[in-house]
Amino acid sequence: MPIYNSIGQQYSKTRVPDARIVNTLIDQLNLPKGSTIADIGAGTGSYSLALANQGFSVNAIEPSPVMQKQAVEHPQVKWFTGYAEDLPLADNSVDAVISILTIHHFSNLEKSFQEMHRVVRNGAIVLLTFDIRLAQKIWLYDYFPFLWQDASRFLPLNELANLIQANTKRHVEIIPFLLPHDLSDLFAAAAWKRPKLYLQQEVRAGISSFALAEPNLVKQGVKLLAADLSSGEWGAKYGEIEKLTQIDVGYRFIRATLDN
Repeated sequence: MPIYNSIGQQYSKTRVPDARIVNTLIDQLNLPKGSTIADIGAGTGSYSLALANQGFSVNAIEPSPVMQKQAVEHPQVKWFTGYAEDLPLADNSVDAVISILTIHHFSNLEKSFQEMHRVVRNGAIVLLTFDIRLAQKIWLYDYFPFLWQDASRFLPLNELANLIQANTKRHVEIIPFLLPHDLSDLFAAAAWKRPKLYLQQEVRAGISSFALAEPNLVKQGVKLLAADLSSGEWGAKYGEIEKLTQIDVGYRFIRATLDN
């Protein structure tokens, strides 16, 4: 059973597509309007919808009906139930593929990348992923150390790039994505400058690492964070972060293209 059938009940409320991520996707896809894009692990379809609103056609592939039911309908978004390892799309049927913070949920990365390559004609495969080994250990992990441990589910970036290259024979580029201080898509580290957001159950429910964690560990971290915010201890320890407008905590776009 797809895990998001149980943890994705209110996902669309806090995982709102961020315009900067959408614009980066469009830049990296480098396709004319009207092109067809496959969104693998589309979730509630937020990025599918955002791309459709920019003039693209999108095939959204998602295994969880709970997630699909939260999608906003759009005439340029077609939904398919399926997994990355066995995409319900024909060979060479789309112009490009995207997958946004999903590959850590795939059961077989090699097969998934082979499938992405199979369905694309000549365009790019663009992924947004995360490597904890490239991140500085920000305050978030002091309160919720299981987040740091959970991030080991993401392959080291160089291994991931090599895996994509080996299974698609494509040229692989890695593009850093610095997190702005005001991201609308509240994934794991997105609220790095807004600690109070992590006190909200609704926000935590939209982050798989929180939703799948041992409840007592989450409760302990929330209690300590709330106390430190209330007492001013958080500001005393981490106040320097207030000077920053963006931060590099290990998020990266990967762009895989055919050699010309």
